[in-house]
Amino acid sequence: MYANQRYQPPHSRGFSFGAALAINGAIIAGLIFSAPNILPKPKPNVLEGTNIEIEKPKPEPLKPLPKTADTRVAHTPLPTAPDPIVPTKSENTTETTEIIYPTFPPQPPAPTGDPIVKPVEPVALPPLIGAEQDPRYLRDFQPDYPSSELRAQRDGQVRIRILIGTDGRVREVQQLNATSTAFFEVTKRQALGKWRFKPATRGGVPQESWKVMNVRFELENAR
Repeated sequence: MYANQRYQPPHSRGFSFGAALAINGAIIAGLIFSAPNILPKPKPNVLEGTNIEIEKPKPEPLKPLPKTADTRVAHTPLPTAPDPIVPTKSENTTETTEIIYPTFPPQPPAPTGDPIVKPVEPVALPPLIGAEQDPRYLRDFQPDYPSSELRAQRDGQVRIRILIGTDGRVREVQQLNATSTAFFEVTKRQALGKWRFKPATRGGVPQESWKVMNVRFELENAR
């Protein structure tokens, strides 16, 4: 009876035991992973919400402003005049107004054309004191007698108008009347070269002025 039993080494038994454990573990793992598909799934929980009214905060009452010092200046009331209208009894039925309008003086009519410009009155000037012959040069007043008129034994007369400068010299000579050209020429030459005057003045200031002079030529006084 013991002849049929074979001898098994110890390591072969250990291998068999390990293989058995591996197979059992695989079976258990398969059951674990397949369990969710076998067991019925629980219903999901759905959350339902409702609106809750929130009371709004009441506004705070306004705080009164702090009182400040009164900076207004008291003014004295203006004086009032009594009513200028004196009530009187009248039988006139004409209605009048109680409003009194101020009266203004009548205004001049508006100008229709160019404005009238008033002429400016000239300032009164001091009187002009005329020029006079300088007595120091009186000896040089008479011109030389023209030789042509002397040969002709003819008297003559010349009337001229001269311009006297502020230095007393003759600046210009104008002929007004002459007996001949010879008489005028010698008179003009003498006036421009020899005649001297005290110039005319206005308020003490020398002024140019015109003066009319007469020159006579007489044979009895010929030089």
